Amino acid sequence: METKWWQTAVIYQIYPRSFQDSNGDGIGDLKGIINRLDYLEKLGITAIWLSPVYKSPNDDNGYDISDYQDIMTEFGTMDDMDDLIIQADKRNIKIIMDLVVNHTSDEHKWFIESRKSKDNPYRDYYVWRDPVNGGVPNSLRSTFSGSAWEYDKKSGQYYLHLFSKKQPDLNWENKKVRKEVWDMMNFWLEKGIGGFRMDVIDLVGKIPDQEVTGNGPKLHEYLQEMNRETFGKYDVLTVGETWGATPEIAKLYSDPKRNELSMVFQFEHIGLDQQPGKGKWDTKPLEVNELKQVLSKWQTELGNEGWNSLFWNNHDLPRIVSRWGDDTTYLVESAKMFAILLHLMKGTPYIYQGEEIGMTNYPIKDISEVEDIESINMYHERLANGYKKEEIIASINAKGRDNARTPMQWDETENAGFTTGTPWLHVNSNYTEINVAANLEDSNSIFFCYQKLIQLRKENPIVVWGDYELVEDVPEQVFMYQRHYQGQTWVVVANINKENTTLQLPNFGQSNEVIINNYKRPSVDFNQIDLMPYEAFAVKI
Repeated sequence: METKWWQTAVIYQIYPRSFQDSNGDGIGDLKGIINRLDYLEKLGITAIWLSPVYKSPNDDNGYDISDYQDIMTEFGTMDDMDDLIIQADKRNIKIIMDLVVNHTSDEHKWFIESRKSKDNPYRDYYVWRDPVNGGVPNSLRSTFSGSAWEYDKKSGQYYLHLFSKKQPDLNWENKKVRKEVWDMMNFWLEKGIGGFRMDVIDLVGKIPDQEVTGNGPKLHEYLQEMNRETFGKYDVLTVGETWGATPEIAKLYSDPKRNELSMVFQFEHIGLDQQPGKGKWDTKPLEVNELKQVLSKWQTELGNEGWNSLFWNNHDLPRIVSRWGDDTTYLVESAKMFAILLHLMKGTPYIYQGEEIGMTNYPIKDISEVEDIESINMYHERLANGYKKEEIIASINAKGRDNARTPMQWDETENAGFTTGTPWLHVNSNYTEINVAANLEDSNSIFFCYQKLIQLRKENPIVVWGDYELVEDVPEQVFMYQRHYQGQTWVVVANINKENTTLQLPNFGQSNEVIINNYKRPSVDFNQIDLMPYEAFAVKI
């Protein structure tokens, strides 16, 4: 495989609304991000994945774009954006833009025109259909609850929205739409960005009349055209959000010979705490054996025909330390354990803001505390279907998207140093203990564990290129694997468990070379190790 900069990279996701407010309006902004670049340089990251900062009415927190070539007023100006790219570049940090091209806002000029009449030149930029038997064209559902079709009284037709009704889907079969998208992408590439994260890109090949949404037959043809017309001419990272991907599907996106994307986000591991056949809101306890099988499959089956992205958290997911770890008694230990387990695998790791200091979920008591449109819609739909309020709130506390979106916790001053105003979303009350300043003062903090993992990736080819091998003969709650490269072997052990666990593997012998750990353990004797709660370490053998 030809080596690329993004294979040794570590990416940090910023959710701009919640990162740092510079002007006291309670909303994070671009100048706030610029003011915190020194912190990110200290962490050691290679690039920032920036959640959308484009002009937007904010129905879905910026994922509903009304102008791709302008900046949301609350976040600043295009001059601020240009300055962010320049200032980040001075610190060897690239900016990866969030590309949302499955849909736009209903306030985008294309849709405003499209809505005017059936013969408007922009009508075919979106998916419009006649009623069927006086009702919706078919049974497609929106991810945000309800039908994916919205009736437009003026023209007597329905338009498609796989998300909010304020997020009409673009018609990718229209060449003019694709040309508009290529022009917009080239506008950003010419500014010197480091690439694109592509929101729900697996949906752009949809065939709505056949109720096909993900992985439609023309999807890869469109992506190859995109590569040819835009980023294929640049040395950039492209990562597609692909909820339904298998390793075989992922190879179609990321095999270098196919000229599509650098890598995809797959979510198979994230669904392991869902009841079989149910959606994200119906949860079950994590089975560690399933986690081992899924992550190991993705480590081995891509081979050299694809590249992995590694992540636990993002703006759509609850915080892993609260979901599968212990965010009270063993917060530091379990946060470091998840970091060590993931960052020493093969692939490009992504850190979500606050993950590196141990930020946790924010439990709510009432729906009035919720901002997220997906959670609010689900709440009302389930209430109407007879669910108890307590059950629905428990689901939101487990899996709701606001958990990841509470403001970044910088210090113990009011509002965690995020803003001098009233924050747009509640600050987690644990900010006085869990914050950047406290992490930077403690050499054993979660922050310095992440910093060291990033350094290990930069300095050790085995982390980037080594083969992966799962160690099977261990207790169920222990996740253990080896990395092999040019005669060198590293062993990674993680106890995903709040109980002590005994490990006996005499054939591994002893190691005095501990690379990283989350408990003081100067050497390891595999003849018998008593693992502490959430203990993790890596050794050379």
